[in-house]
Amino acid sequence: MGISSAPLNIRSGFGFTTGIDVGRQSLKQIVVGLLLFKMAGTFPTAPRAVLDYTTAKAGNPFVEGWYADPDTEYYDNLYWIYPTYSDVYEKQTYMDAFSSPDLINWTKHSSILTAANVSWAHKAMWAPAAISRNGKYYLYFGANDIQVDEIAAGLVGGIGVAVADKPEGPYVDAIGEPLIGNFYNGAQPIDQDVFIDDDGQAYIYYGGHSHANVAKLNDDMVSLGTFDDGTTFREITPENYIEGSQMIKRKGIYYFMWSEGGWGGPDYSVSYAMSDSPLGPFKRISKILQQDGAVARGSGHNGVINVPGTDIWYITYHRRPLSETDGNHRVICYDRMYFNDDDAVKNITMLVKDNFADGKMIGWITYGDAEWNVVDQRLTLSTAEDDNWQLATLDTNFADFVYDGLITVVAGDGPAGLVFRATDKTAEGYGSYYAATIEVYKQGSKLTLSSVSDGSTSTMESVNGPFVTGAEYHVRVTAVGNEIKVFVDDLGDPKITVQDTAHSIGASGVVIGPSTSARFGGISIAHPSS
Repeated sequence: MGISSAPLNIRSGFGFTTGIDVGRQSLKQIVVGLLLFKMAGTFPTAPRAVLDYTTAKAGNPFVEGWYADPDTEYYDNLYWIYPTYSDVYEKQTYMDAFSSPDLINWTKHSSILTAANVSWAHKAMWAPAAISRNGKYYLYFGANDIQVDEIAAGLVGGIGVAVADKPEGPYVDAIGEPLIGNFYNGAQPIDQDVFIDDDGQAYIYYGGHSHANVAKLNDDMVSLGTFDDGTTFREITPENYIEGSQMIKRKGIYYFMWSEGGWGGPDYSVSYAMSDSPLGPFKRISKILQQDGAVARGSGHNGVINVPGTDIWYITYHRRPLSETDGNHRVICYDRMYFNDDDAVKNITMLVKDNFADGKMIGWITYGDAEWNVVDQRLTLSTAEDDNWQLATLDTNFADFVYDGLITVVAGDGPAGLVFRATDKTAEGYGSYYAATIEVYKQGSKLTLSSVSDGSTSTMESVNGPFVTGAEYHVRVTAVGNEIKVFVDDLGDPKITVQDTAHSIGASGVVIGPSTSARFGGISIAHPSS
């Protein structure tokens, strides 16, 4: 992804962070850092609403579908995500985009670039990088996964450039051939990022096969310039570089980011370097994003969002859901990116939240025939008609955690509540898990912590209300080792404390009992130290 100097940020509530921010202007030089609007030479005005979240408030992934390699841009008061369609190479013949005014509600723009509009591309259309200049919108992309021996055999591939009159396209091939169609300094021509510096000079950073190059782009954005020594490509490969170049600028510092490890494996991750020059040198500082066995695997190939006029930043990236077995299937996410006082990047924490503000339940898995919906920013089950408990879970695998949720019993006796450390789930509501639930019935109400094993439910501890139908309660569960605590509204005084070892690790979610309707919101699951 190519950006210049502008910040972006996100922050979210319910006791844990979730962040996102907004900005304005439309050049790629605006995407990352304190965007200097090149043509006017002025800072963009501050956004009307500061998107200060800690992670994607409405949940990660933040859009539906299989996507990877998310690049970002900010055009005309909208945040844009340009990803790779994540499937087998032969099916990667088009690119979609997504736009949002608030980093919560996203509009899909389908097939903004297709192989039909690129005469030389026929597969593996990867890692788009977007930028705007001279009233036009440019999309740089890799195609055909070209290898050295294939080039020698006369096959064509590499990095192309397409142009459009609007951010959503349609984009058409600008030059009829690859902009970079060969290996220079050992770098495979893929995974490009385009960046316009404050002085107006545009650069393209790219490379696979463990080598990275930078080259100048001319003002026309469709041809390459040369450096003072007459060369076109300069190698900038840092330690452990594999692919996924990304450049941003913040406070006059150039941050070069890249992906390490194999894209199909669990060790895929993001590292970075800092420099006082766009040409480096780039000395590896540290790894800042990697998999979390409780949240997702293979987290890498990042972009960056900066909320214009702020120092709020988000890292966009793809990852693989824990239960996904197809290596080609990845999803795109974002989390907050913070900096230390010395401007070094802090390690990224992948947070798990969903406030359902987008009206969707992306990433949730339901069990049974009940129809779950999102209504007024609450996950809702109208009525569980059969005799089984109805489960909806996230693809997580927490052992120790702090789990928050908002629970409302709408009708029926209950129970309704949070499930955790869930395994062996079935459509009949069977499985193994703990459940912290609220029940409201004619004779009174109660809070119960239960242990469920293969359809058999045992009450571990129960305390009386008062709880009433239609009221929303903030329930928090903390689990560290064999100690489990359940809080309601008063988060300093647990209502239930037990010691138990029946279930040690598993998914988190929500549950509703027979003949009951309920609503859930403000879901947040985090490691105890997060």
